[in-house]
Amino acid sequence: MAASASASASLTSSATEEEITLTVKWSGKEYTVQVCGDDSVAGLKRRLCELTNVLPKRQKLLYPKIGNKLADDSAFLSQLPLKPSLKMTMIGTVEDDIIVNQMDSPEIVDDFELGQDEAVDIEDDEVNKQKLRRRIDQYEIELKNPCRPGKKLLVLDIDYTLFDHRSTAETPLELMRPYLHEFLTAIYAEYDIMIWSATSMKWVELKMGQLGVLDNPNYKITALLDHSAMITVQSDSCGIFECKPLGLIWAKFPEFYSSKNTIMFDDLRRNFMMNLQNGLVIKPFRKAHANRDNDQELVKLTHYLLAIADLDDLSVLDHKMWEFFADELSDVPE
Repeated sequence: MAASASASASLTSSATEEEITLTVKWSGKEYTVQVCGDDSVAGLKRRLCELTNVLPKRQKLLYPKIGNKLADDSAFLSQLPLKPSLKMTMIGTVEDDIIVNQMDSPEIVDDFELGQDEAVDIEDDEVNKQKLRRRIDQYEIELKNPCRPGKKLLVLDIDYTLFDHRSTAETPLELMRPYLHEFLTAIYAEYDIMIWSATSMKWVELKMGQLGVLDNPNYKITALLDHSAMITVQSDSCGIFECKPLGLIWAKFPEFYSSKNTIMFDDLRRNFMMNLQNGLVIKPFRKAHANRDNDQELVKLTHYLLAIADLDDLSVLDHKMWEFFADELSDVPE
C-alpha cells in the first residue's frame, strides 16, 4: 500500500513538473509557448501576453474538446487534456486606451489575511520554489540605472499605491498620489528604487513616464518589473492567486539585495505572500479628486523609511506597526 501511494505521488509530481509545448494561433500568426503542468491558466495567459501584448484580462482561449475549462484562471494545466498535436486559439485585442481612461479595467479590492503558519507554508512550498526558479531563469530585469553598493532596496507597486488608476482626469498628474516626487527624492538617499506592477511593461513605462518618474533629476529608478515576473501560488483558505516574489530580484542581484535590506510597498497584502516579512501594506489611494488634499501616506512613509535605513536587517521588523512609529517620529521636534 505504501509503495502504491509513493508511486502515485511520484506520478503526480512528474505530471506537474512536466514541460508542455503549446501552439497558439492569434491574429493570423502562430506562437509556441512552453509552460509546466503546475502552471495555471493565468500563468499561460501571462506567457501569451509576453508574446502578443494582449493583457490576460483581454484573452479568451479556445481548445478542441475542452469546453469552458480554460475560462477558469485558477485551473492547473496538468488537469487539462492538452496535446502538442492540437492548436489553441486566442481571441483578444491589444489595449491601446490612454492611461487616464481605464474605467473598464477590473478593480481588485478584496484582499485577504492568511494566518502566519499558512503564509510560511506558501513561502516554503517546494512547488512554489520551483516556480520561482523557473521565473528566475525566464525573466530578465533590465537595469535603467546601476545598483548602488550599500543602499537598501524599496520595491513599489503602482496602481492605488502611487496612482489612482480608476478615476478619470484630463492629465495623469491629477491622479498622482500627493508628495510622490518629494517622497522618492528623500528616500533615494538611502534606497535604490524598483517599480513592480501587476500590469504589462507597456503600461508601467507609460504610467511612470507620464508621471515624470523616469526622468526626474532628483532621483533615479533602478528597474521596472511587470506582471510577467509574478508567479501563481495556492493556499488552502484562499485558493490560487498571483504574487510578487522578491526572491527573483535577490537572485538576479545577490551582491546588492537580500531579505535583510529590502522592503516592498503594495496595497494588496497577497502580492508579497512569498516574502511576508518584507512587505508593508500601504493605504490605497482612491478617488483622487476627493482625497488629494488629505492624503499624507507618503509623508509618513518617508519618516518611517529614513528611520529604519540604518538597521542591519529589515526583515525582523513588524511592518504592520509602521504607522504608529511614523506618527511618533513626525511628532518629534526637529
